[in-house]
Amino acid sequence: MKKQYEEDGFIFPVDVMTTENIKAVREDFELAETELSDDPKRLGLLRSYPAHLLPSFDKLIRNKNLIANVTKILGSDLMVWSSGMFIKEANSDKIVTWHQDLTYWGLDDAEEVTCWVALSNTNISSGCMKFVPGSHKKQIVPHKDTFDDNNLLSRGQEIAIDVNDSDAVSVELKPGQASMHHGHLFHASGPNRTDDRRIGCAIRYIKPSMRQLTGDRSLVTLVNGTDNYDHFYIVDKPNRRLNNKDFEVCYQDAQIKRRVLYEGVDANNGKRY
Repeated sequence: MKKQYEEDGFIFPVDVMTTENIKAVREDFELAETELSDDPKRLGLLRSYPAHLLPSFDKLIRNKNLIANVTKILGSDLMVWSSGMFIKEANSDKIVTWHQDLTYWGLDDAEEVTCWVALSNTNISSGCMKFVPGSHKKQIVPHKDTFDDNNLLSRGQEIAIDVNDSDAVSVELKPGQASMHHGHLFHASGPNRTDDRRIGCAIRYIKPSMRQLTGDRSLVTLVNGTDNYDHFYIVDKPNRRLNNKDFEVCYQDAQIKRRVLYEGVDANNGKRY
């Protein structure tokens, strides 16, 4: 597995949990969306910080199958730097342009693995991700910001060099399955042409040795092993479901994320945090 990951920059599918169990996770999330429907600020935090606000998602980021696979790549000491939702509504034109994850995260290294967990059927029709094998070996390439309304990325960022779509692999997943990819890998996704929402949770695992280049102690969860570096602000499980104190912790971290992710541009144009 590790050899394939090092060569291609990704692995899929990874079986995370049963269809029945992931259905319960989705239902919990969608119920929380309904409960926060009249509070846009907290709804935005829910979509950016589900694992800090819902115990069901805290359990997801600690899932033994995810941890077992990520430790093969990053080692036994693991933190979750973030766990954000990527949602394409039914029959939606929303897309994700070709990009590399680590472009704007402000981290000092590439010791990171993103596990994208499908909460719904994720296929070509619903706008699944597509990866360019081996593109993670290019390091970071130039990107440009578009702030396009149809782009789900924070800055509508896209790679500023030509990417050949014919080189891409479509990452089709069943609910409860995940893909794993390197933070430098070229990836994108198309529109959702189905009658169901396409819902995924992107869980970003890092080694504790990583740090924010700004010196900020951003919010993380230690999910395996130990932290011998003290570079981040570690919190444990949510106090309870949609807890006020947890929202405040997420809000404070969102101020850091906004400053880091939108460096040099107007954050008010952004999609997240």
